[in-house]
Amino acid sequence: MIVWINGAFGAGKTTTARELIELIPNSTLFDPEVIGGTLTYLLPPKRLAEVGDFQDLAIWRRLVIDTAAAMVAELGGVLVVPMTLLRQEYRDEIFGGLAARRIPVRHVLLAPAETILRERIAGREVPPDLPDGEMRVRQWSYDHIEPYRAALADWLTADAYPVDTSALTPYETALRIAEAVRTDTAPVCDIVQTPEPTSETLAAGVLLFDEQDRVLLVDPTYKAGWEFPGGVVEPGEAPARAGVREVAEETGLTLDQVPRLLVVDWEPPVPPGYGGLRLLFDGGRLDSTAADRLLLPGPELRDWRFVTEAEAAGLLPPVRYERLRWALRARERGAAHYLEAGVPVG
Repeated sequence: MIVWINGAFGAGKTTTARELIELIPNSTLFDPEVIGGTLTYLLPPKRLAEVGDFQDLAIWRRLVIDTAAAMVAELGGVLVVPMTLLRQEYRDEIFGGLAARRIPVRHVLLAPAETILRERIAGREVPPDLPDGEMRVRQWSYDHIEPYRAALADWLTADAYPVDTSALTPYETALRIAEAVRTDTAPVCDIVQTPEPTSETLAAGVLLFDEQDRVLLVDPTYKAGWEFPGGVVEPGEAPARAGVREVAEETGLTLDQVPRLLVVDWEPPVPPGYGGLRLLFDGGRLDSTAADRLLLPGPELRDWRFVTEAEAAGLLPPVRYERLRWALRARERGAAHYLEAGVPVG
């Protein structure tokens, strides 16, 4: 199990985490800041200069997932992780990757009043030998108060177990977290992720249309980017039936008929992915009543929208957009297409 301690910079996450590992038996501290520091030695300066925060590096997020999972496998028990996560898509990616490894995460938010937070930032020690220390330590924290405020208003308080630390010491905060974990008051995050593939996969997606012939796209919590409703076909399962099942699980809609095949696309392996066959089916047009019954978002999906083909081009990755484009042509012509990496063959 992982106890992820979130909060603004200066909220006291690391000091609280150090107290917490003394209160939870068989627990270990893992600070993802260490990975951020390591990347400064591993990546070229040009790549580092392209981002303002190491959290924006996909390699950092993947290494956090892999390292946390490896530590849990090696040590067992509880991993206590003090780390600010203010972007929901990064939270979804990291927690989803951990869920894929069957590692439950309890998400705790340290939430002092903003006046207290600013006082703590002002009182933070700046290492005397750190170049531009005042800017890199204090100003960095001040600059992230607004993103923290935006996350609070949007998703953070609904997602995490909050602890108001305005009048609490780190030890008192750790006592409350330990009790919340022991009694399940701080619940396991409700985020869905299928296990990462170890070989080629067969996946089935279903295109659903509104009365204006716009196609439904969904934003999964467990990976970056927009997608079609659908998922991996289970062993022994018919692909079209898998698409119907995934539509029901993700959207709450039951399709009355087996959808018609539009596209078969072979996706080549691109490490760390294994590729495989991607099928797209025509789920038909939803009337306004059916569209109103969509149960989105949910544990698997962050958002959804009906879009035109042109709008989809700005949301989907290039190969996925090509898959959609040829599926729409197949729908118009009544004949399925075979693609390789989004390009028609034959």
